[in-house]
Amino acid sequence: MSSGTLYIVATPIGNLEDMTFRAVRILKEVDLIAAEDTRHSRKLLSHFGIATSLTAYHDHNETLKTPYLIEKLKAGQSIAIVTDAGTPCIADPGYRIIRAAAAEGITVVPIPGASATMAALSASGLPTDEFTFAGFLPAKSGKRKERLRELLAEHRLLVFYEAPHRLTATLADMAEIFGPREAIVCRELTKIYEEFNRGLLPELVQHYAETPARGEVVLLVAPGEAADEEPVDIEGMLRGLLVDGATVKDAVRQVAEASHQPRSVVYDLALRLKEEGKS
Repeated sequence: MSSGTLYIVATPIGNLEDMTFRAVRILKEVDLIAAEDTRHSRKLLSHFGIATSLTAYHDHNETLKTPYLIEKLKAGQSIAIVTDAGTPCIADPGYRIIRAAAAEGITVVPIPGASATMAALSASGLPTDEFTFAGFLPAKSGKRKERLRELLAEHRLLVFYEAPHRLTATLADMAEIFGPREAIVCRELTKIYEEFNRGLLPELVQHYAETPARGEVVLLVAPGEAADEEPVDIEGMLRGLLVDGATVKDAVRQVAEASHQPRSVVYDLALRLKEEGKS
């Protein structure tokens, strides 16, 4: 008996008219649909007259559910993976079953369609020849800033997902780490209140502090300007100034001006070097 096929089916991110004819057909033809939230997906299926059986497949049961679904595929049944909105396996569960299916020689077929990332990029007006998808940042500010510092030297356009209740705090951390970079908050994509709010990071912080966001957000951050001169050895310059007797304040000011890096980033490094010098 030949194995079934695993379909990765994109669904609308808001506007139901973005559902493709092919996606509707596949969802009607498969034996089972594995959905991130069966209650949410049932509404979508009902709208399109799809009566296929549903089973839950999400972050909390992915490890246990994958072998069950693989056995069904090996027995000849075809299965479709869907998430709450958009393209499965992009900042969503699903990669484990795809890896397992590929290892078993089971055919995996993508059914492309709506994607919040692609929708945001296409209407951004920013250069999109290269971009880095960074997904969701950590919820806690300390870890979030740590991750942002790792991305500080990234020369590509940055793409993030963010929940509305964390947007202002995330923008504030970005303004602190990245400085006044251009950014776009893409909110409620394809829905009635779709919004593309363009501005510098500090401006966006102020806006959303006064007007809290609603709905899911894609956040685009332009890369920092590439300097024509040779990159500054920030740590080496800081060490030299501190050894020569400069105060932390003066050392941070000189290095930040020379390197074009945010003072907060240079200051954190200076404090760490100062502590190392004491030990």
